[in-house]
Amino acid sequence: MLTRFRTRKDKILEQLAAPDDQYHDLSPKGSVDAPIRCLIDDINCLEGLVTTSSCSGRISVFLEGRRQDTNESPTEDASSAGPGGKGGGGAWLYLSHDPITDVEGENTDFMALFGLSQGEHPPRPQKSKCRYIHLKFEPMILHVLTASIQDCQRLLSAALGAGFRESGAVSLAPTKNGELNPIVAVRSTGYSYDAIIGYHDDSGDNIALVDEHYLRTLVGIANDRFRTNLERITRFRNALLEQYTIQFAQSNKSSQPGWEDAETRKRRKREEGLARQQALKAQDSGGGSKT
Repeated sequence: MLTRFRTRKDKILEQLAAPDDQYHDLSPKGSVDAPIRCLIDDINCLEGLVTTSSCSGRISVFLEGRRQDTNESPTEDASSAGPGGKGGGGAWLYLSHDPITDVEGENTDFMALFGLSQGEHPPRPQKSKCRYIHLKFEPMILHVLTASIQDCQRLLSAALGAGFRESGAVSLAPTKNGELNPIVAVRSTGYSYDAIIGYHDDSGDNIALVDEHYLRTLVGIANDRFRTNLERITRFRNALLEQYTIQFAQSNKSSQPGWEDAETRKRRKREEGLARQQALKAQDSGGGSKT
């Protein structure tokens, strides 16, 4: 009988194996990000793990959704944006999971790339209704379903050691049939950032609040953080595979005749030492004296 974990893993792997033109998930792009496709494959090859969602890290320009007027009742505008600006007609103006090239050169027009235009007028005074435009960098985030608490601990150890310091686990209570399948979120918010670069005016235009030079500076910072992100992903992958290599080696050894772990060997050596001491005492006491 398949376990709950095995059933879920098989279903996820079946979805991931679909051709690119048929696969679709709930992310803005709708598929697994290319920069971590190999990492996803490596994790899913490990017996006790399977990925459930992921983002390799991204730079984005996001237009907030419509905000509800404080004088309106909550039921009057069901499509208003939440606290983070999502919903209510929010939209991605730009999204990339790779560094942006030509930051130092002059060939890229970042105003045009991000869908902004220069304006002469300040934002509308009703700040509660103003729809701001954000430029963001967000590091990798990865959710992994684990088969046991031991798998959860190995994954968390690799994530925290690689620099994903805000990683954690949920679903730590066993199911009715006794299965325990924690979900681990691998993440770090320490090098993310969010800068307001414009607003959406009454005529429907996206007006910049900063100049081209400032946009170029923000993109340069994002590119640097992409490099940090890649370094941490690499450390995480290596540490995770090492954890399972050690576990696999120990598992193989334990099945070999005569193999014993460090604690068993230590106990055996101690018992053998005591036995030798007792044998020597018995020999001394039993030999007597000769005349």
